[in-house]
Amino acid sequence: MTQSPGEPALPANSRSGMAHARYDLSVVAPCRLDLTVSALRRLSTNMVDVLTPDGAYVRVLGAARAPIFVRVAQTGPEVFTVILEGSPSGHAQALALVRRMLGVDRDLTSFNRAAKRIPWLAPLALRMHGVKPPRYPTLWEACVNAIVFQQLSLFAASAIMRRLLHALAAPFEREGLALYQFPSIERVLEAKDDMGRTAGLSANKLATLRRMGEALASGALDESMLEERASPDAAALLRQIKGIGPWTATVILLRGLGRLDVFPMNDSSVTRNLTLVANAMPFDAAATLEALGAQRGMLYYHLLLARLEASGEVGRASGPVALGEGK
Repeated sequence: MTQSPGEPALPANSRSGMAHARYDLSVVAPCRLDLTVSALRRLSTNMVDVLTPDGAYVRVLGAARAPIFVRVAQTGPEVFTVILEGSPSGHAQALALVRRMLGVDRDLTSFNRAAKRIPWLAPLALRMHGVKPPRYPTLWEACVNAIVFQQLSLFAASAIMRRLLHALAAPFEREGLALYQFPSIERVLEAKDDMGRTAGLSANKLATLRRMGEALASGALDESMLEERASPDAAALLRQIKGIGPWTATVILLRGLGRLDVFPMNDSSVTRNLTLVANAMPFDAAATLEALGAQRGMLYYHLLLARLEASGEVGRASGPVALGEGK
């Protein structure tokens, strides 16, 4: 059953209260689901954001007691088809989150036009034409990811995140994969510190996670406070939490709020990726950011995709993960 994006979800069929509905979402061109999901999940070992062998994106959204299973496929040059399974009362919110996470309404004409005029960036921008700026479904998830990935390599941080998910997240079997639902603030705050240390988190990062969780749970910080502020002011608000520095605040704004007017310049991996992409061609980072203007944040995703491309990770299907696997 196909429905317009603005209508509330209605069940195509149901069993035990698990209703199914299909939506066809129009996406602002150009768009490529495989590139967008690759930028969202980083590595194919991600157990929350999953890419199936047939190129569909699969994820669990909603509360732990009322999960919504999401499957997204690109069925046309400008169409994402979304299948939702779960309680009908949660379908409308899940669909709104899919639109947010996959950036379906974002027009990147400005970035694409500017990138064509930068000699070292133009070939990469052409290869990655169609990537949308991905965004986590919640500010909490963006904060956890940013904190875990502080000052660590992509692979080391991803391994820590997997161990955290095994310890804290609810797994669901779907399509031969174990899908892990991202743990709630309450679940993380209830966990003992030795769990985090076993996963590989430092004492400082554990403390920062707890401070962030407490701020969000108490209402001292929420997404609306950041949304109503310009990016520099929103970053300053985030940095009031001990352990959140300029890099972490910038990544939270990028991946959590979809702010494209920011770029994490003071990042060793960004510097390495710039060198990789430029391939000995002269480049001026500051001039590049100035040229890209208000959509400079898309450079972050392009550089990430360049690194993933070099390691064969772009579009790679997620591997089967056994329930309860701990390594």
